[in-house]
Amino acid sequence: MATKVISENIVLKLEDGFLKSWLDQVLPEVLSLLWSIVLAFIVFWIGRKIIKLISKVLKKSLSHANVEDGLASFLNSMAKGCLNIILFIIILGLFGVTTSSIAATVAALGLTAGLSLQGALSNFAGGCIILLFHPFKAGDYIIEDNNKNEGFVESITIIYTTIRTLDGRRILIPNGTLAAASITNCSDTNKRMFNEKIGISYSSDIKTAKDILFDIAYHANGLVAPEEIKVFVAELGESTVNIGLRFWIDSDSFWTTKWQTLELIKNRFDEAGVEIAFNQLDVHINNIGNN
Repeated sequence: MATKVISENIVLKLEDGFLKSWLDQVLPEVLSLLWSIVLAFIVFWIGRKIIKLISKVLKKSLSHANVEDGLASFLNSMAKGCLNIILFIIILGLFGVTTSSIAATVAALGLTAGLSLQGALSNFAGGCIILLFHPFKAGDYIIEDNNKNEGFVESITIIYTTIRTLDGRRILIPNGTLAAASITNCSDTNKRMFNEKIGISYSSDIKTAKDILFDIAYHANGLVAPEEIKVFVAELGESTVNIGLRFWIDSDSFWTTKWQTLELIKNRFDEAGVEIAFNQLDVHINNIGNN
């Protein structure tokens, strides 16, 4: 009996158009979703083509403007990232997602990522500063003053800067460290100063020592001729007369000339009898007779 009643109720609902009414409600939503999916694929395909075209044009423009490779790569990557985010937002909008909802989600994700990736973000920000303001470039000889890392810059990426030391070691320095530290760029100028003090004994002749130093500087390799050679008594120490020598050298010849000059000073002083002072300890032994 109960089965018959249920069957009759189903028949009555079908006769009343229940199935038709349900399809009228659901079918437009399904068709709308399918249309949104198709439209999203079309927008995605067109958007990717446009992004590739913009990236290609930007890359050529940066190349014609002689922008450094590291900075050009960074700017191109940033532009592509921003354009992809815009495309993603447009596609979400096709499915009815509002801009305010997207902004709230991005803000929450950004806060979470920022707290968990503080070190990486610091290096990223440091890379942006280095690539935009050019405190140094590939090929420069730099000294990171805090940790005394020094060498020739091989490459600059968005996270790390790679330097090659004089003895061939390869050092990767986080850009956050470089951006926060003081940097000595030894290649930023085409000349460098030889600036040394040579201590001679008080018994040596000062004029002879100064003449020798001036002559060595005057004939030095890579000497920048218009600049003045300065030889002077820098200070009178406890056991030495410190004579200063200053002259400018072409940056490319600096290290070779410096090493040659120091060796020449020692040899020429020895030949002239000018004593380079060094710490000495005099020991006096007094014989005390037994009473």
